[in-house]
Amino acid sequence: MALINASSPHIAGKNDTGQMMLQVLLATLPGLLALTLYFGWGSLINCLIAAIVAIGCESLALRLRKRPVIFFINDNSAIVTAVLLGLALPPLSPWWLPVIGTAFAILVGKHLYGGLGNNIFNPAMLGYAFLLISFPVQMTAWLPADGIMQMSFIETLTLIFNNHLDPASVAIVDGLSGATPLDTLKTDLGLSKTVPMIYELPVFQGFLAGKGWEWVNIGFLIGGLYLVYQGIIHWQIPLALLLTLATWAFLFMGYDSDRYGSPIFHLLSGGTMLGAFFIATDPVTAATSAIGRWIYGAFIGLTIWIIRSFGGYPDAVAFAILLMNLAVPTIDYYTQPRSYGHKEAKFGRGKRER
Repeated sequence: MALINASSPHIAGKNDTGQMMLQVLLATLPGLLALTLYFGWGSLINCLIAAIVAIGCESLALRLRKRPVIFFINDNSAIVTAVLLGLALPPLSPWWLPVIGTAFAILVGKHLYGGLGNNIFNPAMLGYAFLLISFPVQMTAWLPADGIMQMSFIETLTLIFNNHLDPASVAIVDGLSGATPLDTLKTDLGLSKTVPMIYELPVFQGFLAGKGWEWVNIGFLIGGLYLVYQGIIHWQIPLALLLTLATWAFLFMGYDSDRYGSPIFHLLSGGTMLGAFFIATDPVTAATSAIGRWIYGAFIGLTIWIIRSFGGYPDAVAFAILLMNLAVPTIDYYTQPRSYGHKEAKFGRGKRER
């Protein structure tokens, strides 16, 4: 009778990388639905363009590195990177914006470091930051909620690829173009307006935060909780991030409510929930130790609040995550659990006990 000479473990789990990435894609659907309902078809088109480019760039990089293309394509990590970037882009971004951002994310953010598992930075956020620094006008050209609901999928597709519509539709788009609630708050505070005055503007006429944005963030919150329930992500990072962001917002709102936004506004505006559940929890670039996850998430939340309140960019999720990606090796080094049986001596010297 032949003996099976195989390495442990002998009990395999049901999930592999490809299945886990599909779960992540599934979890983005509530947020994508809210984006489509309030901001039109643009976000869906961005994701489709980015996904096609991601597969092409991934295949090219794998061939150049002489790696098996189909095997690595099937892990779906490139598509997840593309979708996360597409969700973060303005809905009416010109077609070349997701193309350039996705190519940079895959080729530079991922394969330049050796592929999945070796990258230091989250590729999607690296691509987003590259686009924001390089093309600030296009990256801040959001529309108010319900601003383009008259446009069909074909009209939106035509505008994205040809920048051309019939005169009536062009007038609608040009007349409604504006800033996000976060950008409006930062800009108008610089014009000596108070937060209560700014909250009276039409862009803030939502249920809890800026119109439409609260439902987008609630959608990503629902998807994030699904990932936690399925055990795909660790709950410590998003909880630490959101608690820290809300705590600092609450403290400074209490200090000066005319200058600082409320915790609810910060939690349900911009890319807060997308960043907290889908990007900060990236298993490759996030902290891995139990205590490290709390520290990592807390510092991301603090950095988001600092940049939003005092920095030059209205939304800081991408930069906060990228900055903390740099700190992950240090966090893990100082928070890794001790080996079993290790005990500290009274005078600071360690000893081993059986």
